[in-house]
Amino acid sequence: MLFARVGFSILHALFFSLITVKAMSAHKSTIVIISGAWHVPESYSQLTKSLEKAGHEVHVPRLPSMNGARPPTANLESDTQFIRDFVKGLVERGHTVAALMHSYGGQVGTNALYDLGSNKKSAGVSQLIYMTAFAQEAGWSMIDKVEEFGQGDLIPLAFDFADDKTVVSRDPKTLLVGNTTLPESDVDAYLHTLARWNGQCMYDRITKTAWKDIPVSYIHTTQDMTVPFDYQKSMVEIMRKAGREVQTFEVETGHCPNFTATSAIVKAVEEILARSK
Repeated sequence: MLFARVGFSILHALFFSLITVKAMSAHKSTIVIISGAWHVPESYSQLTKSLEKAGHEVHVPRLPSMNGARPPTANLESDTQFIRDFVKGLVERGHTVAALMHSYGGQVGTNALYDLGSNKKSAGVSQLIYMTAFAQEAGWSMIDKVEEFGQGDLIPLAFDFADDKTVVSRDPKTLLVGNTTLPESDVDAYLHTLARWNGQCMYDRITKTAWKDIPVSYIHTTQDMTVPFDYQKSMVEIMRKAGREVQTFEVETGHCPNFTATSAIVKAVEEILARSK
């Protein structure tokens, strides 16, 4: 009888520990990082590892516009369909997804994730997190935002376009990474992950506006030289004028906080997801 009671107690404890583990894992959103221009999955390895350490399942699908083809064979439309299919696949398998969008990735996510919002009874996209990313309305391109601020003449100074419209940053160390105390070897390794991208995507206009129906947050980078702080604030203001509540965070770093301010990004993401439960 004693053995039976002990056995029952052990089974009881195991059962509830399993339930606890499942409950803990259930509240952790699956995070899909939607890459910025020139970036590939390896560019987000530091952030990916940190988010996984925090208990999240993380995906960083490589955008078709970063396939290296010359002339380019993929554009914003291709990236949009690819990300929509990728996220829908996760949702159909029961995942609650938070989209963490970086720079150009904001155009892709805004265009791709409409009508995929989650609710308490079903899986879906629970949060759009713009990380110094383009959060615009349908009909807008990245270049439209630059020209809104009267800075179209700076495009050829910042970006090196080839005849086939592929493009690289002229000074990625300054314009993308910016000031950092990270070791030079780490910066060089990060820059080595970046590659040529289809610059036509800068001019392609989105046709959907996912943030009108899905909870939204914005992580500002105040020292950004590629998507300046003023651009970022203007996009948040547009969303708020459209009636959306936008939770914001500020990180004193440049355009690639996934690399230069990883812990701050993880902290912001965790706070955003905790509030969205």
